[in-house]
Parts: sequence; C-alpha cells; structure tokens
Amino acid sequence: MTVDALTDVAGVRVGHATRRGRGWLTGTTVVLAPEGGAVAAVDVRGGGPGTKETDALDPRNLVRTVEAVVLTGGSAYGLDAASGVMAWLEERGRGVRVGPDPAHVVPVVPAACVFDLGRGGDFRARPDAATGREAVEAAAASAPGAPVAEGCVGAGTGATVGPVKGGLGTASTVLDSGVTVAALVVANAAGSAVDPETGVLYGELFQGRVTYPERRVHEAARERLAGTAARNTPPPLNTTLAVVATDADLSRAQAQKLAGTAHDGIARAVRPVHLLNDGDTVFALATGARPLDAGAPLALNEILAAGADQVTRAIVRAVRAAGSVDGPGGAWPAYGELYGPR
Repeated sequence: MTVDALTDVAGVRVGHATRRGRGWLTGTTVVLAPEGGAVAAVDVRGGGPGTKETDALDPRNLVRTVEAVVLTGGSAYGLDAASGVMAWLEERGRGVRVGPDPAHVVPVVPAACVFDLGRGGDFRARPDAATGREAVEAAAASAPGAPVAEGCVGAGTGATVGPVKGGLGTASTVLDSGVTVAALVVANAAGSAVDPETGVLYGELFQGRVTYPERRVHEAARERLAGTAARNTPPPLNTTLAVVATDADLSRAQAQKLAGTAHDGIARAVRPVHLLNDGDTVFALATGARPLDAGAPLALNEILAAGADQVTRAIVRAVRAAGSVDGPGGAWPAYGELYGPR
C-alpha cells in the first residue's frame, strides 16, 4: 500500500519540527535515509542558495552515501538545524567511518534553507540545532511508509509562493518496472504558482486536470491578493527545495542527473523560476534496492521523467494544503481559501 509520499520509497522516513506563534513562523524537515545511507546528489539552480555540505555530493568527491538531508527555514541561520541532526546520527554511529572505533564517524548531512525570516513577526525566530534534533527524532519515530504531513509544517511553515501561502508537499509513483520515484518539496518561490489570467495552478495545467474558476471568483481573489501584497513589504527572498528519492540502484552520476532533471518539475509549476533571489535546490537519494536493467542503458530515462513529474505534483499539493496566514509578519491567503477546493 502506498501513501503518495516520499516515504513510499522503502526505508525513507520524514520528520517535521514546526514553530508557530509568538513571532515564529518557520520549521525544519528531515529526510532520514535507511541505516547505512543512500547514494546522494544535488543540483543547485537558484541564484541565491543557502546550503551546507553540497560540495561533498559532487560525484568526483569522496562521500558516496548520506544518512539524512535537512530542509529548513531561517535562511542561512537555519542551517544550524543540521548540527542537531549530525549529533543525533553520531550518537548512533551513523556516518562516514574515520577511525578504528565504530563510534569514530562523521555524519555528512547536506542541508538547504528557505528564506522565511520575519514572516512570523520576529526576525530572530529561526530554527537551530534543537529544531533539527526534534525533526530527525520525529522521522526516526515514524512507522515505515507512514503518511507525511503537508502544508504549513516543518520547513514549509513560513513558505510563500508569490502572493499566496506556500508550504510543503509530497507525491510518488510506481513505474511499470516496479521502481518507486517520489518527491518532497518546500514551495517557497519568488515566482507565482498561479496563472494570473485564469487563477489556475500552473502545475495543474501541466497535469491536464483543470477546473477553471468562475470569473467572479478569480476577480475577487485578485483584489484580495493585491490588498494583502501591499502589507508584505520585505523583498521576495525565497527558494524552492526538493528531495527526489527512488529505490533504484543509481550511481552517483545518475543520481546527479536525476537531481538536475527534477528542476524541470519546478519550472512547470512556478513562473518565473531560478531567479537571482531564489535558491532553488534539488537533492536526489537512491536506496539501491532495485537494480536497473544493465542491458537497457536508457532505463534511467523513465526515472528522470518521473522525478520531474512528482516534483510538479508535490508543488501543487503544497500550495493546495497550505493554510492562510495573517499576522505581524504579513498576510498570505491560501489558494484553497481564494479559489475553493479542487
């Protein structure tokens, strides 16, 4: 049984730590790999990324697998959340072995952040090592294949997509080959997910499952968005983050190709994308449970296509699952409140 989430890739778990109220509107999400790690790669295309340990994932470098990936709010300050995840992994002897003692490990924990500073009202309210530990503990405590909370949770808590509230979403598919491909996205883009002429989500246009809003509904939504946008004076410093995971047995180079093509999924759902004030970053994880057909060198293609498709679906789900925010840090109506359920 699948749950249409990143956790459909066997062994992968997801945990959130969410901070709301009293100046807070932020959080951290941890993707925990199966014990022993997963082959990992990254592709960064935004002009303003905030990342940690991404150079370690270059296929030319030493580290082959990672035990966890951290997605966090708090801009560059929030990258401190990875320290809490590292400490948790070290306590369990999970990481790159660097000495004769099994406890001598260095956990390599790639991380990336979104800009959400001040959206709860307090610029200094941002994730730290304790937030990261809370998120990884939540991931470890979850059942295998558990559903993943979506919307304004974890790293998606303070996310926005243009003038509407963003959030966190996830999606998965099982290919005819039996390989599972899934994505988890923090949708926090400077661009918009909504077609300004019709009010339809770009990602749903791509999926071909569109119900056009009534004209009066769209006009009312545009009027409300214009009013709330005037209150949100800080510049649109944003970033969309994604983790694409599969149970296929990929090399590091193949995983990097998957991370790169998965960016197409962002481009289908958000316009414009990969701006100088975005830090768009996609990680890829491969658990290696299902070998690719060695006699079919193009077998990777269906995984590449599915990765991009699941990123698009995850962005749509993130925007649809988000709830409105109206507080001291600004006002961002939810798409569902503006246009109603699908």
